[in-house]
Formats: sequence, C-alpha cells, structure tokens
Amino acid sequence: MMTSGLVLAADTTKAEPVQAVAAATQAKAKTAQAAPVQQTYSLDLDTTKYEKKTMTVDGKKVAFRAYENRVYVAHPVDTTYQSMNIYVPEGYFKGKTINGYTAKTAPIFLPNTVGGYMPGAPGQPSENDRMTGGANAMLVALSKGYVVAAPGARGRTTQAADGTYTGKAPALIVDMKAAVRYLRHNAGKLPGDTEKIISNGTSAGGALSTLIGATGDSKDYEPYLKALGAADERDDIYASSVYCPITDLDHADMAYEWMFNGVNTYHQGNMGAMKPPAGNGQAKPAGVVTNRPDNAPVEAAAGTEMTAVQQQASKDLKAMYPAYINSLHLVDKNGKALTLDENGRGSFADYIKSIYMASAQKALDNGTDLSSKTWLTINDGKVTDMDLAGYAVDVTRLKAAPAFDALDMSSAETEEFGTATVDKQHFTVYGKDHSTIAGSALADKDIVKTMNPLNYIGNPASRRRITGVSATAKPTAIRPLPYRQSSPCVCSRPVMMSILPLPGPAAMPAITI
Repeated sequence: MMTSGLVLAADTTKAEPVQAVAAATQAKAKTAQAAPVQQTYSLDLDTTKYEKKTMTVDGKKVAFRAYENRVYVAHPVDTTYQSMNIYVPEGYFKGKTINGYTAKTAPIFLPNTVGGYMPGAPGQPSENDRMTGGANAMLVALSKGYVVAAPGARGRTTQAADGTYTGKAPALIVDMKAAVRYLRHNAGKLPGDTEKIISNGTSAGGALSTLIGATGDSKDYEPYLKALGAADERDDIYASSVYCPITDLDHADMAYEWMFNGVNTYHQGNMGAMKPPAGNGQAKPAGVVTNRPDNAPVEAAAGTEMTAVQQQASKDLKAMYPAYINSLHLVDKNGKALTLDENGRGSFADYIKSIYMASAQKALDNGTDLSSKTWLTINDGKVTDMDLAGYAVDVTRLKAAPAFDALDMSSAETEEFGTATVDKQHFTVYGKDHSTIAGSALADKDIVKTMNPLNYIGNPASRRRITGVSATAKPTAIRPLPYRQSSPCVCSRPVMMSILPLPGPAAMPAITI
C-alpha cells in the first residue's frame, strides 16, 4: 500500500508568495497551460487494471505488475506525456520481503526520460538498455525491491493541435510535481512508501530531478498545478539522484567560460545526437570522438574555430563570473571563504582544483596511467597540483560561447524558455543584449526563476542540501540502488551530485546511488 509512513523529509511550512505577483503568475499559468478540456480524468488510481510481467536481471527472474498509462492530472494538456507507468514487484502482493523492504516500506523510484528539455514519455523497464545493453535502471530498481513510478512530462517542442506550444518552461517541473501529488493522492492503494520518493534523471533530466528535490511545495508552481487539476497534495520528495545536471542556467554561460576561455575551438556534433547504443551493431560514425562515455553527446573529432563574436562573448562571460561567485558568499566545510579575483583566480579556483586532484589521485591509486596528463603535477605517486587551463585544453571545449543562451538562439535552452506563441527566447540579459537575432525577446524572470533549483535551496518549504555523490556515506532506511544510465543526455561534461533531505535538526547521511 502506498503508505504515508514517517515524514522524514517533509517540511510543510508554506513558501513565500511569488514575489507579490500571485495574480500575474496565475494569468501566466492559465496562458501557458490553456487548452480545450476534452475530458476530465479521475485522480483515483484504478488498481484492478494491470498486466503481470516478468523480465530478467543478471540471470534472475523479476516478476512485477504494470499499471501503465495512468493520467495524473484531471485536466491534461497532452495525455501522451501527462501520464505515468507504475510497476510493483509481484512479491509484495504475496506478503514477501524484497531486499529488506515490505509492501509498506518499499521506496518509490521516480525516474524521468527527459533529455535536452525535450518531452519525455513515461518510462518502462527494459532488459536491453539503449546505453548499456543490459537491464535499465527501472528494471534494476524493481529487482532491488523498489516500486517504480515513471511519469512522462511535456517539453520544449510539445504543441497543441492549433500549433501553440504547451511544453515551454516551467511545464516539465509542473508535470513532475503533479505526478508526485498523484502518488500521494493514491497512497495506500498499492505497495510503496510515498514518504520515500526518490527522483532520478540525467542532463536536463538531471536538472529536472534537482528541481523536484529542491522546490517541494513551493507556491511558485501552484497556479500551474491548479490549472491542470493536480491533486491537492504535497509535492516534496525524500531525495534526488542527479547525473550531469544542467542546473544554474542563469549563470551557466559564465561558469562555462570561466573554465574554457582561451580554448577557441569547439567540438559539438549534431545537437542531441548520441553515440550508437551498446551492442546494437551500428557502425561507429565517422569523424567523431569514440572514447567518450556512452551517455555523452556526439563529439566531433575535428574542432571548429569560434567566431570573433563568440570569442569576445567568452571573454565577457568569464569576466562576469567572479562577481557572481563572490555574491554567493560560499564557504568550504571549514568555513573558509571561496572567492575569485578579477582574473578568475582565488580560493574558489583552488577548491575546484582540489576536487579534480582528489579524483586524479583515486585513479592513480587504482593503477591508472596518468603520465600523459601534463596538466597534472605528480610527485612520488601523489598529485600535488594541476593546471586548470591545461585541463580545459585536454578535455576539449564541446560548445561555442555562449554555451547555453546561444546568441543565435540555436540552443535547446532558448527554446525551453519560449512561450505559447513564441518558440525561442533568451533567458539571460547578456544573451538578449548581444543577440544576433532581430526582435529577440527576453524570457520572463519569474519563469526563469522556476527552472533554477538554486533559487529554492534553503527555502523553509523545501529543506535540501546539494552534495557530491559519496562512495563512503552510509544511507539510513534506503539501500543503495546500482545506477544504470537510461536517459538521453546532451550535457557538455559529466558531473554528478545528489540532493539530500534535511529531516529536522539532523541531516541524513548521503544516499549512495
């Protein structure tokens, strides 16, 4: 039964109003979500309709029940995406314990299939993952005793029959919140603990997973949820697993150029194109880098020189980054301030270097030959220093400047911030002021706000901490779930983090995924 259990991560303190413009936000929501209501859907899950399925993971049979294509809002704009698939291990219906979990204590795994801010269909378990060739994350989760709830979500290209866009920001996060509310509305009807919902996603899907974890119960999204007829429930979750997330879009272009300024050739292949999935027999495409992870976008072997305009943008954006970093008043675990000087050097840069150096040391200790990495200083088997600029040259620049708010509006992100009637908009002042597209517009700041989880971390209504995925942290109540990448990704470089709940005064240890 989807039980409510103990509230380990919830804080139902109400968030502040949407910058005193609730009425305006309500109007925006109605405009963004407006569509003729063809049918009103019940929010009550019909548990009598399901299909029994069996799949194999590592040679072992996994039996489960499939409750598929369940619309999770009363007034959907697009039922293709505003629906979810729910999968429950068969053993729970027979009173069995799986991996230490029971029908009442089983966590709920909430993966999304979003990549590049495109619409994502409800996910399904698979024995042949497009990336690994083996079982995907959903099937592995079922084998470990998790209940799986896989919602679809609208994206930047979703359109109504009349041609209006219905999936622009913040539709993705609104849909995922509605899905969480649907699960809570139906608590007790199926196995699974609705106080242990754990989201998962990669790249833009990772950003979405981050948003779900950071924005729980925020009133900023309430008008949109009401317009869709979402259940009147909480939408905070227990934790998020997040892979190479694109999170701080407002400042991502600055961060990218702080790292890659001076590297004036880029290697981006076809936008969103992926390497051939594992074991599918496809020939490797010619002219592309082949030693990147399977979940990385296509990277052209030959670099393209950035234009003079792009190179100037790189210089401008790098110069803007120190002021932003310093405005955050960041400190390390010892309370030391992390700052940058006007040249982009300082304790923040040293902190970033320490992360790379620790990773390099781990690789070195495991026997990896790093002698070709001339940007590393290694003495007597110890990594003692590194050159960030040399690192940037070695890993290569994937995207031209600006990497996200492209001046010619060619990026996925500019399309994400369009409106019902405008396909693309800039979302940073720099992008708008330097746009090469006549008549380009700047996205509404309140909409941009809703797509950045950093605007919500620390909010009393959503107590969350962002931390690196730890190999040594020990989870309490939740057992580690082996991660198998199953979502498309258009990230520039793989980075991972997770969002952890702060249940009251004591923080939960990191959940190792």
